[in-house]
Amino acid sequence: MKRLFDIVFSLLGLIIISPVFIILSLIIVLDSRGGVFFRGVRIGQHGKDFRIFKFRSMVKDAEGKGKWNVGENDNRITRFGHFLRKSKLDELPQLINVLIGDMSFVGPRPELRYYVNMYTNREKKIIEMKPGITDWASVAHFKQFVSFTQSTDPDKEYVERIRPLKLELQLYYYEHKNFRMDIRIIAFTVLKMIFRNLELPKDIQEVITQFNLKR
Repeated sequence: MKRLFDIVFSLLGLIIISPVFIILSLIIVLDSRGGVFFRGVRIGQHGKDFRIFKFRSMVKDAEGKGKWNVGENDNRITRFGHFLRKSKLDELPQLINVLIGDMSFVGPRPELRYYVNMYTNREKKIIEMKPGITDWASVAHFKQFVSFTQSTDPDKEYVERIRPLKLELQLYYYEHKNFRMDIRIIAFTVLKMIFRNLELPKDIQEVITQFNLKR
């Protein structure tokens, strides 16, 4: 059921938003050199590498180089890239990853191997699942770039503050995942993109509260 949903709606989505793809692609090419897509290596289901599709929002070959996480003031971001990242439009090409089977609409966000290598035995359950475009951790950290911008060390901010809760929410999804929850996450993500101040569902907020009490 989940795979059929992914195939049908990713294909439908790509067809419907193809004019947007073309317009964004042209702007990206005119804005800076380096091509349309960013194709960074991420870890997929069962720990296998795959290349993610994103609209390029940074200068060519910008990922890494001692800085994995990006704040709004990072000089690697292109002029148009600021808009792409704030609007989340840079994520649209991941529909291609969903269509070919590297990703699903819902699942833990695909991670760099650098961070996957830090997983505890309990956290390794996360890579048993296919990574997704959205999950509870994504909507909980919807304005993640803001904390990166405010931090003097975005990588430290990610490891010490963002990543621990992200993993907890991904493990919660692992324990409770079903098709009904996937639809719920998709619906909430769409609403969150429209109403940026939308509060998290009570059950997810409770997971966050209990996590914070344990720290």
